[in-house]
Amino acid sequence: MQDILIVDDELIIRKALRRLLERHHYSVSDAATVAEALEQMASVCFDLVISDLRLPGAPGTDLIKPAGDTPVLIMTSYASLRSAVDAMKMGAVDYIAKPFDHDDMLAAIADTIRCSSKRSKQCQAPDNNRASSPTPPGFVGGCADMQKLYKQISRFAPTNTTILVQGETGTGKELVAQSLHATSLRANQPLISINCAAIPETLIESELFGYEKGAFTGATSNRMGLIEAASGGTLFLDEIGELPLEAQARLLRFLQEGEIRAIGSVQTRKVDVRLIAATHRDLKRLTSEGQFREDLYYRINVMQLNLPPLRDRGRDILEIAEFCLEHCCLQYGGKSMVFSAKAVQAITSYRWPGNVRELHNAVERAVILCDGDEIDYELLDIDIDLIRVSRRTNTRVGEPLRSVALADEPTENLSLEDYFQRFVLEHQDSMSETELARKLGVSRKCLWERRQRLGIPRKKNAKTSQHSGNG
Repeated sequence: MQDILIVDDELIIRKALRRLLERHHYSVSDAATVAEALEQMASVCFDLVISDLRLPGAPGTDLIKPAGDTPVLIMTSYASLRSAVDAMKMGAVDYIAKPFDHDDMLAAIADTIRCSSKRSKQCQAPDNNRASSPTPPGFVGGCADMQKLYKQISRFAPTNTTILVQGETGTGKELVAQSLHATSLRANQPLISINCAAIPETLIESELFGYEKGAFTGATSNRMGLIEAASGGTLFLDEIGELPLEAQARLLRFLQEGEIRAIGSVQTRKVDVRLIAATHRDLKRLTSEGQFREDLYYRINVMQLNLPPLRDRGRDILEIAEFCLEHCCLQYGGKSMVFSAKAVQAITSYRWPGNVRELHNAVERAVILCDGDEIDYELLDIDIDLIRVSRRTNTRVGEPLRSVALADEPTENLSLEDYFQRFVLEHQDSMSETELARKLGVSRKCLWERRQRLGIPRKKNAKTSQHSGNG
């Protein structure tokens, strides 16, 4: 059972959320202020913190840093969307508009907990002094999966062991190979990178192993293969799962014996090469289907590094987008640009099937097309049909976030719907519509729509009457 901490100064909201989450088998604690929340976080290892943005004394964002690896989900109103964007830049894993729908909140919680690194119940209390591995050059982001990767890179790099890097297309497998080589004892020797999927099947063996003059039609001179060219250094075989079976057999001999034989030659040559292989395919499944040699699979799978897809990297997504934006701005004239609130919403909601490569391309395209200094979501030109619309009640990027009250609650306690109605009736004579909307955390338009739906007539408040009398 996951432990969740709710932080909100409104008792009715804390009670409603507690009932909702406990009915869905979460263990729930609550606090009214940041100070109270910090006291509980010092003794309990929570899986998620849900905090209102505006709290008495200190804002909810003050919980992000002390929370450490524990994700913080910020609740805010549509009117405060810009503040929510700032909260995500500070490290909040996501935000959700208040008031919210039951399913909307439950989906956000489930998705956040799934994507975060689940800490052991025996872990120590959050500590800002916990050691983390230094980020290798070229990498951006520090989520739990990437921290694990950085530690593995620093441990594997000084060795000569063969490494298999696995991850979806666009996650940065070649960057891992470059980092492993740059921090190895072979850093001053060549790094030869080969995309096995980009070389025709009929040429792959001659490219890897070289050939002798006259070995085949067109072989007018001797040619050194790329494996021999990498001698003393590192050979990176990207998409090794695309190698034809004949080339796999020759590669296996090279790995076993440390020697190669050029096509058409009777002589073998000793080579000293470290192999790093990468693939986005399931090699184990390919071996069972006869498309990849089982003995080669076990030979290259000595040490394995797994790159997480971008969609599972939480707060890293926005950090990477900001990094790409800064890089592209420098590349195309040095003009400073920022993402609009809707662009941030799109970036953090989109699934990014092409991962970091797709994100960089989207940002680069937006920078080129942008006429001002703010990039809106349209310029990103991403497929909004893939956005997780279930996270926000049938809302697509570009539409206002729909602020709807929580669904019906048990009758023994006030629901948020009841709370809304009671609050409006009690305060509409002393507050303006703007003040009512601000207190409820909704826009004026949302306040008007919910008045209509609940049948609450709008009355002239004292301020309006006084103003009219003075006119």
